[in-house]
Amino acid sequence: MSSLLNEISEYEDGMISVRRHIHENPELSYMEFETAKLVAEKLESLRIKVIEGVGGTGVVGLLKGSKEGNVVALRADMDALPVNEESDVAFKSKNQGVMHACGHDTHVAMLLGTAKLLTKHVDELHGAVKFLFQPAEEHGGRGGAKPMIEDGAMDNPKVDFVFGLHISGDYPSKVFALRGGPIMAASDAFEIKIIGRGGHGSQPHTTIDPIFVSAQVITALQGVTSRMIDQTKPFVVSVCSIHSGTKGNMIPDQALLEGTIRTLDEKIRSQAKNHVTNVVRSVCEAFKASCEIEFMEGAYPITRNDEKVAKRVFSILRAIKGTKTIECEPILGGEDFSRFLQKAPGAFYFLGTRNKEKGCMYPNHSSRFKVDEDVMKYGSVSLARLAIEFGAKT
Repeated sequence: MSSLLNEISEYEDGMISVRRHIHENPELSYMEFETAKLVAEKLESLRIKVIEGVGGTGVVGLLKGSKEGNVVALRADMDALPVNEESDVAFKSKNQGVMHACGHDTHVAMLLGTAKLLTKHVDELHGAVKFLFQPAEEHGGRGGAKPMIEDGAMDNPKVDFVFGLHISGDYPSKVFALRGGPIMAASDAFEIKIIGRGGHGSQPHTTIDPIFVSAQVITALQGVTSRMIDQTKPFVVSVCSIHSGTKGNMIPDQALLEGTIRTLDEKIRSQAKNHVTNVVRSVCEAFKASCEIEFMEGAYPITRNDEKVAKRVFSILRAIKGTKTIECEPILGGEDFSRFLQKAPGAFYFLGTRNKEKGCMYPNHSSRFKVDEDVMKYGSVSLARLAIEFGAKT
């Protein structure tokens, strides 16, 4: 393990340079053309077999070891967010309104560092390693994992274990965090259209006011979490957007509400969607409005780590000098790495990057999000170690 840390230190400057280049040139979901091109060129320079255009802009690299063993897949997501960067880094985003505010630039650079590290250890590598550079994790609907899987990313050769690493501003720098079982939530987006009857603002009694009904719906939905779902089960329903009306003295005909449901249990997930539907319909009926409720297709499933695999990963991470490994609580954010975990056992884990002395104290998705680049070598080594350990059949 210490040997790998020493080796990756030799590549550290190059890895940071790649990360900064990607950070300066962020690309939104399904538009990661230049990032994918860079990834393919880097992998090819290492003489790793490359397949481009997987699931759109995805890239798959395949490195075969010299010994028989398992196929281990390592994933990094590539897309940025529609956020205008407000951090003070010298390599600030050049694309107005687009920013790597979630660390995906770091994920790509770390996995490329892992690829370089593993090419130096082919003689001791069992099986094969697949490097999955995924688009569109931030899309929130169809995402990027599903199209990659449909294009065969987990087959030929079939993946036996899959791992994903995510930078997190929630944990201190150099802290690995993971758990067995559910670690991230299912994410179900919804749209509610409330249809009333418009009219003049001075005569509300002649209308069916969709804005007033929307207010009652939003309030009533809080009863789903507080009165209809078991309080010991993590669950969130949030209405995050409401659009209606065009002028201050006109009651509109319709209102559109958009929101999200987050759950860590499939039974609760089903109950929550049913309760939301029933509450919305009942409130609308009470005020003589009609409604249309749609749950978006392609919602991300629960990200569920294999218990046995997670236990083994925990032991491997603990052995990395200079880091700390903790068991974390599940969070209600969503991740389409969950789809890879439906195809092969594996684990998703976090690497902390919070360091107030370096100004790295903002959460993921913040316009001021910053990464402590000192953690990158540890992330690369962790992925390399998992590929080596899980590649060998036990």
